[in-house]
Amino acid sequence: MKKRSSGILLHITSLPSPYGIGDMGPAAYAFADFLADTCQGFWQVLPLNPTYPYSGNSPYKSPSSIAGNTLLISPELMAQQGLINQKDLFASPVFLEDKIDYKQATAYKIKLFNQAFERFQHQKNRYDFERFCLKQKDWLEDFALFTAIVEYFHGETWQKWPKEVRDRDIKALQSLREKLKKNIEKEKFLQFVFFNQWFFLKNYCNQKNIKIFGDMPIYVNYQSADTWANPDIFKLNQEKYPRFVAGVPPDCFSRTGQLWGDPVYDWETLKQKKYGWWIERMKHCLNVFDVVRIDHFRGFAGYWEIPYGEKTAINGRWEKGPGKDFFNAMLKQLPNLQVIAEDLGLITPDVQELIHYFRFPGMKVLLFAFDETLPQNPYAPHNHIKNCVTYTGTHDNNTVRGWFENEAGQEDKQRFFQYLGHEVGPEDAHLCMIRLAMMSVANLAIIPLQDILGLGEEARMNTPATANGNWLWRFKQDQISSHVKGLLKQMTILYGRE
Repeated sequence: MKKRSSGILLHITSLPSPYGIGDMGPAAYAFADFLADTCQGFWQVLPLNPTYPYSGNSPYKSPSSIAGNTLLISPELMAQQGLINQKDLFASPVFLEDKIDYKQATAYKIKLFNQAFERFQHQKNRYDFERFCLKQKDWLEDFALFTAIVEYFHGETWQKWPKEVRDRDIKALQSLREKLKKNIEKEKFLQFVFFNQWFFLKNYCNQKNIKIFGDMPIYVNYQSADTWANPDIFKLNQEKYPRFVAGVPPDCFSRTGQLWGDPVYDWETLKQKKYGWWIERMKHCLNVFDVVRIDHFRGFAGYWEIPYGEKTAINGRWEKGPGKDFFNAMLKQLPNLQVIAEDLGLITPDVQELIHYFRFPGMKVLLFAFDETLPQNPYAPHNHIKNCVTYTGTHDNNTVRGWFENEAGQEDKQRFFQYLGHEVGPEDAHLCMIRLAMMSVANLAIIPLQDILGLGEEARMNTPATANGNWLWRFKQDQISSHVKGLLKQMTILYGRE
């Protein structure tokens, strides 16, 4: 982060693919080539963890904080590895190119996975698989068992499982391990395939001097292997229901706040355990990614907890987070910790002090810069500092063109024009905003691919506090034209970010 650089934000699901959802196949390698050809140093992705249909397929609502999302496995690479027949690839349904069809893609890939697992079971040389299972056993055993039990109980939440299974009675779990042996091994096999494909892709990027910039949600989903296997580190009652859940208080964007529903941590218990669960989680993330952004970083200074059962976030309260003690413990184990603090939203002095104390880079989002506070606005380029990451927007924002056409008021646009020194139309607003990001003194500039392509609101990735219509966007390969490549490379070199 000490060298000027730039990169692109694009989740793996948004890549082109003939199988209904972006994956780690040929298009991912082509995108890495595009990054290298345009002198980009970073590829930022969203969390790679499994997603739930009933959580809108959000990568921030996962049944595991460590496992990989098997929907990102490339069928083409599986065929190259001999795990499935090449002819099986041609039996896929016809999918939309620009939107993800989670239901149909999942059904198709499950069929392929079952075929691959059946073939794998007859292989004699399973050394690499067995070594993977042994190395990852601390999380893999619980995740594979949890996933198999969820299927066995037809998707029922773990709190409603039979008491002896819910409470992890040794004999009950051993009985289920024997009964569900094949399904458990299949889950391990799929994680083996996922991480094998991921590290090949990551190594390919690293060889081209591209660092992978990953994302870590601060909280984990209640319906997850993490909460089932480690209930003592969360604020749960004797029946294993959450006593409190996470969210944020009411603000100018929402009169009722945001009720996320994730269980909050019992930080006293975590401290007694020397934050072991968190340190192992971070070790894994730093192995999977080169740099990690921690989502909702402010929760380490103070967090908003809401009594379980509330319908909104209004009746929550602030509780003190673990603060410096947590990161001191983390740095003792991980002295080269590369963390970006997501410091957007309500940032109080205690959050700022924590970020400045450890010199973690924060975030500056240009879409937030052009309100009536522009001269003093910390997101405005003239107020940036070197030790930060500047964005045109994030996965939670509209695209620049969408903002310009549908969200920015006339006064916001006038301030934007005055800042630029000339007026622009919707077809050029994204290029001007990219130039502002590239010109910033911030050591790292990250641009969502939607803004590189000048796309409108239809390409937005996520609208916070909405349940449907998110995480669906995909780009088409022909959208990355030679003109787009030339402009991006030119700006990257011109502003000293190559």
